[in-house]
Amino acid sequence: MKNNINKTVFGFILMFLTVASCVKDDDYGVPDISITNPDIPQEKITTFKAIKSLYEQAVNGGNTTVIINDDVYIEGYVVSSDKSGNFFEELIIQNKTDDNNPDNDPRLGFKVDINVSSLSDTYQFGQKVYVKMNGLTIGETSGVITIGKGDAVDVKQIQASEYKEIVIRSNEVAEISPKIVGLADLTEADENTLIQLENMQLNRFELGATYASESFDEFDGFRLLESCDSGISMIMQTSTFSDFKSLIVPQGKGSVTGIFSRDFRDDFSVIIINSSEAVNFESTERCDPMELTCGLAATVGTGNLFMEDFEPQKNNKPIEIVGWTNYIEAGTVAWEGYSSTSSNASLGRSARFQPASSGDDSSIGWLITPPINLDAHEGITLRFKTSNSLADSSFMEVLYSLDWDGNEANITTATWGVLSAAYVVKDTDSFVPWFNSGSVDLSCATGTMHIAFKYTGSGQDTFDGVYELDDISVDYEE
Repeated sequence: MKNNINKTVFGFILMFLTVASCVKDDDYGVPDISITNPDIPQEKITTFKAIKSLYEQAVNGGNTTVIINDDVYIEGYVVSSDKSGNFFEELIIQNKTDDNNPDNDPRLGFKVDINVSSLSDTYQFGQKVYVKMNGLTIGETSGVITIGKGDAVDVKQIQASEYKEIVIRSNEVAEISPKIVGLADLTEADENTLIQLENMQLNRFELGATYASESFDEFDGFRLLESCDSGISMIMQTSTFSDFKSLIVPQGKGSVTGIFSRDFRDDFSVIIINSSEAVNFESTERCDPMELTCGLAATVGTGNLFMEDFEPQKNNKPIEIVGWTNYIEAGTVAWEGYSSTSSNASLGRSARFQPASSGDDSSIGWLITPPINLDAHEGITLRFKTSNSLADSSFMEVLYSLDWDGNEANITTATWGVLSAAYVVKDTDSFVPWFNSGSVDLSCATGTMHIAFKYTGSGQDTFDGVYELDDISVDYEE
């Protein structure tokens, strides 16, 4: 028994000595998880604003990128995390921990394109980093300013063999306060930064949807969020590779925190969250509008109360039709005549709302039909067509009122509901075709109705989309 014990002890000692003799401490020792703070001379640190200005100068000179040849660094904070799989091979960094900063150094952010997954293992949310800019390329990918390698044409990924020498960690992990902002106040300067939207909810037509595991979700799920304060919408983009894709989007209302960005094709603005915990819809109350839900009619009557195709209107001039109301609630832009044979052609002449370059902080325009006596005929229906030229988060609603008196001064105080059965072109729809509304049944209402086509947007680049409207027809059964 004693001999067996001695042999066993000897075996353990021999095994330890063998392992110890084969292992080099510098290769397989206990890893050093501490971070040595980088010693970067203050005089070599430049600002995000200076780098952005270099890129803008290049664009103004007809180039698509700029290559930094100076021995300079930028310092910023990581505000993205790929831990939940909603970011892939990229870091989003911004220059501030909060939005309290001098006007001469505005809060700005960049995307850093890196050919490495699981970047959150190296860079924590809130971690201060220094980016060595010498030799890097600044350009635009998917509509946002991006840092990477590349040439005079394209931004390419920083490779795995070099990224830690380029994006250098410090030992500071800061608390990041998102910018609390209204949708109408977002600008391109807010892209690649952390924002928080308050009093938001999932659009009522998407209740019960998952973040990104519906049958129609390909690569990303797009869910329409809307503000209970302004009615303005924002699309939440979630990767089908995220680990929360199968969760149901909360059905109440509250706040959502994420990165303000653009979709892959740069067609519309999105908010991208780091995890499902970023959606805090704790209130069970919702702010859904009043709706008329007669549905769509199976047939369209042969009688016609009125048909408007806008052919007599003048291009780029406000719509003027007897009995119709073209009302500017905010801004300086009205619904106007429009004719085009380009890729997003009009239907002959159409009605259009386009606030781009107006300089207006807000643009709200109403085009309202003449009164419709719902009691005079059976089977009254509404039909129209819509198209857009990149909605850019602006939106158009089709509303109805049974108590508006026809006086412009009383438009905003009248009771307006939504004709929810009518299809209006979406931000995610292609900008080339025209979309039919369907034959919207109005027969479940009584009295006198006005129908309004209401646009909400502004002169800002992220909120200045174009909507077109045509072939409005109100029919009835004879």
